[in-house]
Parts: sequence; C-alpha cells; structure tokens
Amino acid sequence: MTRRPDWAVRLAALLSTVETRAFDAHRWNCGRFALAAVEAVTGERPAFRVLPDLQASADTAGFPREAPLRARMGDIVLAPDPERLGVVLDAGRVAFVGPRGLVRAPITLCTIAWRIG
Repeated sequence: MTRRPDWAVRLAALLSTVETRAFDAHRWNCGRFALAAVEAVTGERPAFRVLPDLQASADTAGFPREAPLRARMGDIVLAPDPERLGVVLDAGRVAFVGPRGLVRAPITLCTIAWRIG
C-alpha cells in the first residue's frame, strides 16, 4: 500500500470527524481508529488477523516496524499501560481514542511504530 497524493487532507478530515467521538469497546476503539487512519492515508483497508494482543495483531497487517521517534504523520503507534494503538499527528505527538474523544500525548510514550505507505 502506498500513500495517496491527498493523504494529509484525508487524515485531517478523519481526525476532525472523530475528534469528539468517545471510546466504545465494540464500535469505536483503538483498533478501529488505526484502521480508519490507514484507510485515510492509503485509500485501502488492510487485511489483518485478531490475535491475543494488539502488537501481534498490528504486525499481521504487514507494515514495517519503525522506532517511534522516526515515525511520521499518519503512521500507527503502540503505547503501553494501558496498551493502545494511536496515530502520529506530527514529529512529537500522537492521538488515541479516549473516553470523550481524541486524546493527544507525546510520542515518547510509544514503544512501537508501523510505517504506513
């Protein structure tokens, strides 16, 4: 999968749309947010398998791992405690699904990143 020419606009539109969308264990969670971000960036929904933990599940999508500090806008990240997937906003910040909408945090909280496109 490659990034679409308009990926930044599409990602910004997604972030705007879900800004206040609260966490719902079945309908809107970190996995669904990560999938929506990948689809916004690439225009395609990745195939993956659900495994016992998020890291293993994310690895099945086939994207290469990257050190979080080398991740770029639109890449997917994993943060621990509690384990959750998020999306890189810029060189220093990521967004996660929170109880009342998106929560921003420093990228230094993340342990793994996956390069998208």
